[in-house]
Amino acid sequence: MQKNTQSDKSSLFSGFSPQDSLQIDRAMAIIAQIPDDPHYHRPKGYEVAAILMDFNVDLKTILAAILSDPRLSQLNPQPNIKEQFGETVAALVKDVNWLNKLSVYSLEMTDQPNQTEILRRMLLSMIQDVRAVLIKLAYRLKRLRSLPKESYEVRRFIAQETLDIYAPIANRMGINQLKWELEDMAFRYLKPQSYRHIAKSLTDNRVQRENCINSFITLLKETLAEEGISAEIYGRPKHIYSIWKKMQRKQLDIDELYDLLAVRVIVDNLTSCYTVLGIVHSLWQTIPKEFDDYIANPKENGYQSLHTVILDPEGNRIEVQIRTREMHDFAELGVAAHWSYKEGGKHNAAIEKSIASLRKLLEEKNYDEALGENFRNELFSDRVYVLTPAGKLIDLVKGSTPLDFAYAIHSEIGHRCRGAKINGRIVPLTYNLKSGEQVEILTAKEGGPNHNWIDPNLGYLKSSNAISKVKSWFKNQQQTQNIAAGKAILDKEIQRLGIKSPNLPELAKYFKQQDTDKLFEALGRSDINPRQLAGFFKIPELEQEPETRIITSPRKKTAAKSLVSVDGIDNVLTSFASCCTPVQGDDIIGYISHKKGITVHRKNCENILSLGPEKQARLITVSWGSEKVSHAVPIVIQAFNASNVLGDITQILAQAKIHISNMMMNTHPDFSTVINLTIQVENTDQLSQVLSKLSCVSNVVEVKRKT
Repeated sequence: MQKNTQSDKSSLFSGFSPQDSLQIDRAMAIIAQIPDDPHYHRPKGYEVAAILMDFNVDLKTILAAILSDPRLSQLNPQPNIKEQFGETVAALVKDVNWLNKLSVYSLEMTDQPNQTEILRRMLLSMIQDVRAVLIKLAYRLKRLRSLPKESYEVRRFIAQETLDIYAPIANRMGINQLKWELEDMAFRYLKPQSYRHIAKSLTDNRVQRENCINSFITLLKETLAEEGISAEIYGRPKHIYSIWKKMQRKQLDIDELYDLLAVRVIVDNLTSCYTVLGIVHSLWQTIPKEFDDYIANPKENGYQSLHTVILDPEGNRIEVQIRTREMHDFAELGVAAHWSYKEGGKHNAAIEKSIASLRKLLEEKNYDEALGENFRNELFSDRVYVLTPAGKLIDLVKGSTPLDFAYAIHSEIGHRCRGAKINGRIVPLTYNLKSGEQVEILTAKEGGPNHNWIDPNLGYLKSSNAISKVKSWFKNQQQTQNIAAGKAILDKEIQRLGIKSPNLPELAKYFKQQDTDKLFEALGRSDINPRQLAGFFKIPELEQEPETRIITSPRKKTAAKSLVSVDGIDNVLTSFASCCTPVQGDDIIGYISHKKGITVHRKNCENILSLGPEKQARLITVSWGSEKVSHAVPIVIQAFNASNVLGDITQILAQAKIHISNMMMNTHPDFSTVINLTIQVENTDQLSQVLSKLSCVSNVVEVKRKT
């Protein structure tokens, strides 16, 4: 009996070649091993695959739909899908299973259009193969069909999630048949009385509507044939949910809606569009206010068609759309599928272009892998979607860091951010976020941002909005705090440079400040940075003028001073960690090792962040001493046309008196090049300056410090 039943189920997928049918039978045989449970009401894989047969999908989509059956997890051992059906089917199954288990949505999102849109984009961005989305939509349709067996709470949740997330995705993909059924079934569960009222009204008047449409089509076909115009004419069905939405929007009852009757006319060329329009207007009375020429004046998304409304002899209003085949294909497969308009979204040409690619994919029997990858790259190349611990979705620019996330939540969270966890694991603040990750920000009770955060070469912030907030924080500090901070910065710089009795009035004048307090305030706000101060003290002209000369004294170098102080004490045995190569100016921390004394790391070093509780006890506070030293820092340069760019790079480094201690260059067939350099610098200011200069070299794509 089981065998016959299995054979009946396999017959649902007729139309495939004998070889393909054997693979389907193998997949069905795996599903047949699942114990039968009369209380299981959720979608089964073969039922979902049967729905997809109406969409002319390929074999791999059918196999993935069957094998993503949630009950498959009951089997022990688990079947090796990749080994039996290939890598593509296994990847599809993985994506569908992830979509079926996703639990980000909440009913509160219904009143938060931005959250639902971010969730829709996140779902699409994290799927490796667009066919997985189609399979998920079929799963959702089957789920809706079985909802009467579920509780009221489950019915309400599934139906609302469908309207908020999955029906718009189906609409965005241009799968109208799925979209309409998803919307109508979800609406039926959410507002059963309204659904029954509209359905009854449509049933009561169905014969009248059909007669009305048929009469219109017959007369128009005869007239066009007499004029020698070839045309495809058919009635367009109206669906219950779309009717209800229009009733709500226009505050009308169903009997007052005029466009329940609709006809589409498709002709061969542009001239025929206007000829047919003239014929329609000559045969029937028109409603002038309801005429729109979207051919002469296309919609923002490129949609073109003629729209008019006529009155037939019985007084019925019929909406008529007239377009060429090319316009129709563009509307159905191209960028003008009405999804931006109907969902109230903002026009985005890149997204619409990608949707056109997606629809073509779904129509091709032989799936184009390159086109599928192109869809994902075009649509989601510039965004990343992450979650807060409470489940709120945040949309960020690609390349964003935990700091960008913190500032997107709230400026104060960003200012007080001192660390971050991704999916429960501590990461550096320069970590590049990935879609779907949950981000938790670790904050201090007090404090503000670090000056390094706004240095573009250090990689702390990507968002221009976040960078602006950090700069504003420095500018908006209280005057006394800025003055105190500025004094400290100046004291530190003159101590570092070995300057005695600097001429502060001359310094203020040089930087166009009214007085020394304004100078300190500008320093505290970071309007003037330490590098600019160093530049002032080294100006030769000032050294030659007795009245304005900055008096300096020789640096005293003794063996008693060390590069790093440990808890304020010099002469402690220290060494620099090769894993993060700290440079003077970096935030640093010491680790008490067994053989090397104190090993100095950058505070955001991954090895430090990943220490266990026992080893964290061996961390100790360290700070930079006053001695100058050259630090070896690895940097990476991505460029094109290496033969030209290498000379420019070495020239800049030579002019800056930066020594290259190591260089390795890899050139690829497309003429792109990765250059790994180890350069000797004194501090982070010098490093930042040289990285900025290198980034301006022609044909250089990116320059960054290697972490």
